Amino acid sequence: MTYVVTDACIRCKYMDCVEVCPVDCFYEGDNMLVINPSECIDCGVCEPECPAEAILPDTESGLEKWLELNNTFANQWPNITRKRDAPADADEWKNVAGKYEAHFSAEPGQGD
Repeated sequence: MTYVVTDACIRCKYMDCVEVCPVDCFYEGDNMLVINPSECIDCGVCEPECPAEAILPDTESGLEKWLELNNTFANQWPNITRKRDAPADADEWKNVAGKYEAHFSAEPGQGD
């Protein structure tokens, strides 16, 4: 088992999760974070820290797409281990549905 970041993170990118991760397995894209499933130790400390509830265990059904996306972009985006401020409009995007299709960006973030 591993944890994955879903589209609930897109345009929110709160980053509370990166501070509690004991193995620094988060990677930063332009408008979301992902978890490297090869590095995740399944401790689960990140899940309750996410205000957008974007982090889920990959054992939940229907998350195959997100596992693949996390794996792909964790190998392309820079590692992030320190929390920064969320985007100014993060709270406005927190409960918006269908963000992947309309707002996903494959561009990398700045990382640490």
